Amino acid sequence: MLKHLAILYIFLLSFVLQAQQKNRVFLNDTSKERVLVTSPGLYMIKDDSLAVEAVNLDEVLLLGPFKFKSRAERRTYLILHRKTKKVWPYAVLASERLTELNERLNSIESKHKKKKYTKIVQKYIEDEFSEELKKLTKTEGQILVKLMYRQTGETTFEVIKELRSGWNAFWYNTTASLFNISLKETYDPLHVREDYYIEHILRRGFQKNELDRSEPAIAIDFSASMKRWN
Repeated sequence: MLKHLAILYIFLLSFVLQAQQKNRVFLNDTSKERVLVTSPGLYMIKDDSLAVEAVNLDEVLLLGPFKFKSRAERRTYLILHRKTKKVWPYAVLASERLTELNERLNSIESKHKKKKYTKIVQKYIEDEFSEELKKLTKTEGQILVKLMYRQTGETTFEVIKELRSGWNAFWYNTTASLFNISLKETYDPLHVREDYYIEHILRRGFQKNELDRSEPAIAIDFSASMKRWN
């Protein structure tokens, strides 16, 4: 009796699978290709010479807690964690203001009006950030410079040079150097260990909803960075 029930079950199962497969085959009349939907989001396109599978999935990289190799590394990471979280909102806000400025300037044809508008925005940015930036430590200021590059694709030196004259850019860079801050600093998690720490902190913050997510203006291969530094 059990043997007969097993045979009947297999027969019914194969019938259902065949029916499902028939319902999922579509014919493209123009190319004579058969598109087989094998599962949600997965398509297989078949013809006489080609079989292609395409899966449309968003890449999700889940980061666990940082695995420290030493007490010194743990201390360095935790210091960067606190300082990065502090300056991140300033980096995002400043990059948004600069993006708005550039978009507006591109719509202005007159050089005189561009210069006038630049001065207005420049004063606005200085008034908005100056008091808060004065409270930053040297390390926090340098992290902010790095994150500005992440968000704009330009060094802070280049940004100042665009908003002011080249001489003023030189003066700002020289002044910053006196405080051990380089306005020409870039951001490269693949080749600079500290930048990798900062990027890890940001992505963990995004994942845990502790920081507002903002996509970088530069290409960052974080998977390659993890392999290099881990």
